[in-house]
Amino acid sequence: MTDSPSRKGLPDDSVLPLVEETLRVDVHERVSARVRVRTATDVVQELARADLRSETVDITRVPVDRPVDAPPEIRTEGDVVIVPVVEEVLVVEKRLVLREELHIRRSVTTEHVEMPVNLRRQQAVVERLAADEAGSEESSSQETQD
Repeated sequence: MTDSPSRKGLPDDSVLPLVEETLRVDVHERVSARVRVRTATDVVQELARADLRSETVDITRVPVDRPVDAPPEIRTEGDVVIVPVVEEVLVVEKRLVLREELHIRRSVTTEHVEMPVNLRRQQAVVERLAADEAGSEESSSQETQD
């Protein structure tokens, strides 16, 4: 058996100790500080402003009493909508008579109003507590729960 170049000059029964290092990392939780977050709601009264729009209609009945061959269509003349009202009348013969027209006029009004309203706003309050203060509060809160 031939010796390899790395074993030249060493007796066959010699032992070389091998050393190996290992690394072990542990994580330990440690409370360094605590934070308390709470919300506070404030009620602020403000003046709400709005424009209220309303419409009113005036209906005027206009008698016509005129015979027609077919029912007239609803029509618009300017800002007036005209709705024909017909009636069948039995005579010796049947005729369509336009009895009246409804003239509908639209008017728009706008009213500016102001009224007080309550609005709520929330704010987040963050308090930093020391680690020892947080621990004492924890133990006191556990005592009150029991």
